Amino acid sequence: MSDMYNIGNKELSISDINKIIQNDLKLSLSNSAIKNIEDCRLFLDKKIFNSIDPIYGINTGFGSLCNNIISSDNLSQLQYNLVVSHACGVGEEVPEDIVKIMIILKIQSLAYGNSGVQLKTINRLLELYNNNIFPVIYEQGSLGASGDLAPLAHLSLALLGLGQANFNNTKLDVKEIYKKFGWEPINLLSKEGLALLNGTQFMSAYGVWSIIISKRLSYFADLIGAISLEGFDGRGECFNALIHQIRPHLGQIKTAKNIREFLKGSNIQANFKEHVQDPYSFRCIPQVHGATKDVLDHVKSIFEIEVNSVTDNPIIFSNEDEIISGGNFHGQPLAMALDYLAIAISELGSISERRTYQLISGQRGLPSFLVANPGLNSGFMIPQYTAASIVSQNKQLCTPASIDSIVSSNGQEDHVSMGANAATKLYTVINNVEKVLAIELMNAVQAMAFRKYSSSEFIESIVDQYREKVSFLEKDRIMSIDIENSIAFLQNLAVEEDLL
Repeated sequence: MSDMYNIGNKELSISDINKIIQNDLKLSLSNSAIKNIEDCRLFLDKKIFNSIDPIYGINTGFGSLCNNIISSDNLSQLQYNLVVSHACGVGEEVPEDIVKIMIILKIQSLAYGNSGVQLKTINRLLELYNNNIFPVIYEQGSLGASGDLAPLAHLSLALLGLGQANFNNTKLDVKEIYKKFGWEPINLLSKEGLALLNGTQFMSAYGVWSIIISKRLSYFADLIGAISLEGFDGRGECFNALIHQIRPHLGQIKTAKNIREFLKGSNIQANFKEHVQDPYSFRCIPQVHGATKDVLDHVKSIFEIEVNSVTDNPIIFSNEDEIISGGNFHGQPLAMALDYLAIAISELGSISERRTYQLISGQRGLPSFLVANPGLNSGFMIPQYTAASIVSQNKQLCTPASIDSIVSSNGQEDHVSMGANAATKLYTVINNVEKVLAIELMNAVQAMAFRKYSSSEFIESIVDQYREKVSFLEKDRIMSIDIENSIAFLQNLAVEEDLL
């Protein structure tokens, strides 16, 4: 595989973005993208020179200051002031993987040649990315319209030689990094600050990351659910394809197929079972996990449109001789999708915790709390508490951010999406669900040790790999260490199929 990814040759898929990140590919611009960028900038320069009319954000102030006309001598200063004044982020630092995706998406959006930026500005973004220089950005500050102003301002500070960035696992002042590389700060021309700050790349980056991780978690939920079913001596007929053919939701069909494949050849399934039915947390895995898969596919379709869109303002159409002010920066489509995904992924954790609860309940020949000599040993009692606490927090976090709006900019920006808050909440929900699934896996593998019969070859191989990281619990020990090792096991478990 080439170590370079060419932006501008085709639309970006979420699978493409994942491959760029996972394979540490460098970025470049296609020849057609370079031409589009240069043609658009030339058009804008001529337009400004020949026009006496106000053009929003180019020779006017911003937001409610849009009627303030700016002289031609101050157009560069206007853009500089925009970036530094909007760098008002607070809170935790945005994770580096999210910052990487933000830069990729900003380059992709600007490469269409509808934003009026200089080629050198985009080239500097490429240089930052390709040299693993990732600006320090903060989680809080964006209303999700006019785009992600505060976080994108912190991203853009690095173009000006300002702010801080993470470089070689060290946080440095950007001006120190510029000295190392012999770079000069970019002198922003008209419109460039707006092009950089107006956009949905903060929300979109969180969304892309969330889809990538959620696809893995959806697969793992099926796999862990199957191991729990075996540990609980559950019945397999509820995964029969005939059931799902007459209620043909695609996610439901896919989940049932996954579990049939996981269980293929299981001696536990072949063994006679006295119980006639299993609890819903086992029997309804296809319906619950499948609904999450369907939401994931819906949300993925929204974000694949977004990452291939132009979302700044105003937008330049050089072929049509138009500069049009609109609202493509508004994050409402993303905010609602992010909220929807949070609810869907949270449900994977909710049903997972219920399976954990069943496994420790002393049923189906399993010892109470999955440990010999219960009473002296608490065994797996408290990991279920932890899972329940996390699931409860997720329920709180799933209150939609997109139903809220607060007026800003003296009423000019009177409806906002709050999509950035939806994005950061979703990030927490996803990490929480990973922990809950890891706790279920601990319980499921422990329960398997009490079964007389073997499971399928595939499930037994997963159990063997897991036992190399988390050993069988014979007597009480510090369980948080096991939980951390279980989380790490999931994070490093290879999946053969392309889940995206």
